[in-house]
Amino acid sequence: MKKALELALGVVTSVGGFLEIGSIATSAQAGADFGFQLLWAVLVGTVCIAFLVEMSGRFAAVSGRTITDAIRERFGANVYLWAAGIMGVVSLMTLSAEVGGMAIALHWATGTGVPLWSIPAALFALCILWFATFGTIENGVSMLGLITVCLVVGMVHMHPAAGAVAHGFIPTLPKKQPAHYWFVAVSIIGASIAPSLFLFYSSGAIEDKWDTSYLGMNRVIAAIGMGFGGSLAAAALVLAARVYGPRHESVQAYDQLLQMLTVPFGHKGVWLLVASVGIACLGATLEVTLAMAYLVAQGLGWNWGEDLEPKKDARFALTYTAILLLAGAIITTGLDPLKVTDLAMAFTAAALPVTVFPLLILMNDRTYLKNHTNGLISNAVVLGICGLAAVLALVSIPLQILGG
Repeated sequence: MKKALELALGVVTSVGGFLEIGSIATSAQAGADFGFQLLWAVLVGTVCIAFLVEMSGRFAAVSGRTITDAIRERFGANVYLWAAGIMGVVSLMTLSAEVGGMAIALHWATGTGVPLWSIPAALFALCILWFATFGTIENGVSMLGLITVCLVVGMVHMHPAAGAVAHGFIPTLPKKQPAHYWFVAVSIIGASIAPSLFLFYSSGAIEDKWDTSYLGMNRVIAAIGMGFGGSLAAAALVLAARVYGPRHESVQAYDQLLQMLTVPFGHKGVWLLVASVGIACLGATLEVTLAMAYLVAQGLGWNWGEDLEPKKDARFALTYTAILLLAGAIITTGLDPLKVTDLAMAFTAAALPVTVFPLLILMNDRTYLKNHTNGLISNAVVLGICGLAAVLALVSIPLQILGG
């Protein structure tokens, strides 16, 4: 019974970690500018993150080690520092976008400026990290995140054509704005395959004391949880296509996102979106902050653990405090949170080979995994998707910056 409950909560956790401001914003931009044409990018990102989550959970359950700890041990300090530096920069951009998303939700609710709310939002998340347990963060915030299912309900209310939606899952060349098309495509993939998600998942498995008896549950979480999260992102894209497409309107600012739910639900849609974005971004903020703190503490051999009192892992607590306040300060400067989100997701895709390749090597190392190493399909799928995303990102980011 206990494991069945943990399975249900684990699925909810994976859903809460998948859908956040990056997924919502990039899906909305894709739907507004290209209709259903970029649904294939959501599918690609979902498949890849499902494989990566399964791998990171399997690694932790079999080896009793986190991914970061093993990278430091297997490849040495230099490789760890390079990987940690790249993941740290990308994750800080992502975290700033998530704190900005919380501030945007508070802006919608109160009418006050976004920069005004960034530090209070960061401090609220910090209070949770200081006083809550890992189980509270893992399950409580994620359960609240089920409010995002309203995106699916809104999509159904807009009556999209099933045939046209199905055709969107087949990759096609852009009909217009090719640089922008590929930039949005890699942003969607980057939003789905953020390294912080599988680093957090690996560390969470250690916090929850997983062993090989959890391997079956791990596969279900990866398949059903990430599949459900991908379905929510796809629903956001379809909903945006039905709301903005007929008006020929692009999503250039976060305030335009309000129309996604006010069109199908009326004024109450504002509060549905405030709750959806606020809770989703809070969950993602906690997850990314912990992932970055795990990355530093595990690589440097410090005490770490969300269930420990801050005085027992003071350097770990100080790390996530500094990271979170820095992310809030970045949004306080007045940077456009939507532009921060777009660039964070695209650079995440560009950095995927650096963050994923060490994981693939570890997943084929019998020293850690014994008889549970990767098969050919797992290696080929992840390596192919990450390579494709990196190539597209390296081409589309300069084009988007220079001429997009």
